[in-house]
Amino acid sequence: MQGFPHLGTGIGLRPPHYADVAAGRARVDWLEVITENFLVEGGNPRRVLRAVRERYPVVLHGVSMSLGSVDPLDDRYLDGLTALAREIQPAWISDHLCWSSFGGHSAHDLWPLPYTEEALRHVAARIARVQERLGRRILIENVSSYLTFRHSTMTEWEFLSALTKEADCGLLLDVNNVFVSARNHGFDPIAFIDGVPRERVGQFHLAGHSDKGTHLLDTHDHPVCDEVWTLYRHAVRRFGAQATLLERDDDIPSLDDLVAEARRAADVVAATEAA
Repeated sequence: MQGFPHLGTGIGLRPPHYADVAAGRARVDWLEVITENFLVEGGNPRRVLRAVRERYPVVLHGVSMSLGSVDPLDDRYLDGLTALAREIQPAWISDHLCWSSFGGHSAHDLWPLPYTEEALRHVAARIARVQERLGRRILIENVSSYLTFRHSTMTEWEFLSALTKEADCGLLLDVNNVFVSARNHGFDPIAFIDGVPRERVGQFHLAGHSDKGTHLLDTHDHPVCDEVWTLYRHAVRRFGAQATLLERDDDIPSLDDLVAEARRAADVVAATEAA
């Protein structure tokens, strides 16, 4: 999508790897950072981020914008994000299609929305205000979900398709989240991939999950499973070589092992393009 460059293959910047990445020892094309970990001016995290930015393209990925909430947008948060973006000059900014706040209270969970026309208009207007505030378009990410709303009037992929058009934003397609939600709710993950517009996808996420027997849980503490790699190949065939990010947030391996798994995505892209 115009405005979201094809950066190649990247990993998330996590504390165990700060020193090595800041020194340029990560053999990846780019880094994604959790926005909230770097909003405070000064301190070691901001110092590390500045050092990383001198060597790699960086993307800001937020977890607390709460675009689906009925609470007012957090002006203090947006001020901090604007200042951080001005200093770091990220390739783009992303957050999630979810709500995580209510009545002035915030949680760490990313709760799904009912997929209705009312919710669509509400979220599209909030995304438009965020984009105007930041002076740039953002990417929104599909989340893993563990419940659905009986009064939804459209599928998740229909909602995302309409939302990205209405708000004129991009889509961060998390392939693992598609797989997890598909297994939990019994829909076809291929239908999801094929149901979102090609021109709106600007990035992929890949990650691992945990099988709890009755459901899959998006935990980011395992390698990417074979089924998600298969789904990713289909996504690359449909959307092309979009920037791909390997997420790992728990049981984090060595930097070399993490990079090796991330490079598998580059191999998938190369093989798909060759075919």
